[in-house]
Amino acid sequence: MRFLMLTCRTVICEWFGRDLHVTVQIPGMTLERPLAVTERNLLPDVRRVIVMDDKMLTLEKFEEASETVKKVAQETKLVYSDFYSAQTENKIYLKPENMQFTGAYKLRGAYYKLSTLSKEERDKGLITASAGNHAQGVAYAAKCYGAKAVIVMPTTTPLIKVNRTKNYGAEVVLFGDVYDEACEYAYSLAKEKGYTFIHPFDDPAVATGQGTIAMEIFKELPLVDYILVPVGGGGLATGVSTLAKLLNPKIKVIGVEPEGAGCLKASIDAGKVVTLDHVSTIADGTAVKTPGENIFPYLCKNLDDIITIPDEELVVAFLDMVENHKMVVENSGLLTVAALKHLNVKKKKVVAILSGGNMDVITMSSVVQQGLILRDRIFTVSVLLPDKPGELSHVADVIAKESGNVIKLEHNQFVSINRNAAVELRITLEAFGTEHKHQIIQALERNGYKPRLVRANI
Repeated sequence: MRFLMLTCRTVICEWFGRDLHVTVQIPGMTLERPLAVTERNLLPDVRRVIVMDDKMLTLEKFEEASETVKKVAQETKLVYSDFYSAQTENKIYLKPENMQFTGAYKLRGAYYKLSTLSKEERDKGLITASAGNHAQGVAYAAKCYGAKAVIVMPTTTPLIKVNRTKNYGAEVVLFGDVYDEACEYAYSLAKEKGYTFIHPFDDPAVATGQGTIAMEIFKELPLVDYILVPVGGGGLATGVSTLAKLLNPKIKVIGVEPEGAGCLKASIDAGKVVTLDHVSTIADGTAVKTPGENIFPYLCKNLDDIITIPDEELVVAFLDMVENHKMVVENSGLLTVAALKHLNVKKKKVVAILSGGNMDVITMSSVVQQGLILRDRIFTVSVLLPDKPGELSHVADVIAKESGNVIKLEHNQFVSINRNAAVELRITLEAFGTEHKHQIIQALERNGYKPRLVRANI
């Protein structure tokens, strides 16, 4: 789907009751009509949006943003990946925004947005809603400008993101289960307290700041063929895809969403912005129900495709990233590398943006364990054996001869009325992978046991 983009002087969108009226000012004429949109139950004084098509998301603004963002964000260098290149038969480069000072790309958009505000707007105090990374970006940017920042975060936000946001001097308010609920509450606080609201993605200035990533990509790799970008609300994808198309109209920019929070794909399929009933994904940074309405036309125009990724593939991607690149990348940031195997291209230069690396150690541990299980490097088998001396030793010998490593043993004597007839032994093992796992199971079968795979219990 493509949107017709007109060159105009000003587009003013303003709510009147439940209707959104759009005024388009073109030299020599003014057009005005009501536009039907999904009711968002927002407060009147935060519904007004002014979009200057001829002044935002332009090459000039991206260049200005790049110079501004350099003051606080580092230029993350592309990392060539031998591992992913060999897997895909492409030349794969990683853009490690997880190495930013705040652990994610969000600092770019937040700092540039604040630079466009007046001192009066900053002095009122700033407020935003975020699942974590935008929160840290706004908190740090506000600290740089000496402004107060209030951050509303979902109650499900990882503790590391909450604490780091507080460490930058922001006041943190926990509300709601997902970003959208936190955002509604942030709007109400903005009205009540008079704060200046900084939207995490549905703001062309924020998107322009995020798009500076594309400027750096082209600086290092001018002949890039594909850019893969994570999608939550769409701010990063808007900035990157818009600038990429300005620099090279032939480039392909692919958005990647979690399967359990595919709000942009659903919206593009419907031809309008839609709100998902619920989201369910381990990629908390992209767990968004509704994409940005202001930036939606840019996404429709500049994204060439959208790929959705199930959580299981993110788990495996985390393990691959840690073992092959020695980097911690959060689940939302792994969307792009998980999507590499879904690209039906060969011998292309592909950049995968790793959007962040803010992940708490408990989540990290859980993801590693699940990744090992999904890769058949940890598994659990149940075998029944007579309750007599030497049986346990014999099972252990069979496994040892196949180079299996026993991690855990569970001995249950109460699976049969006659325990002398059979007891259950559950063995959790470490293997090299699927082939080795099958070798161990076959060895147990050759020795008279009937191993049964059960849910791994680490």
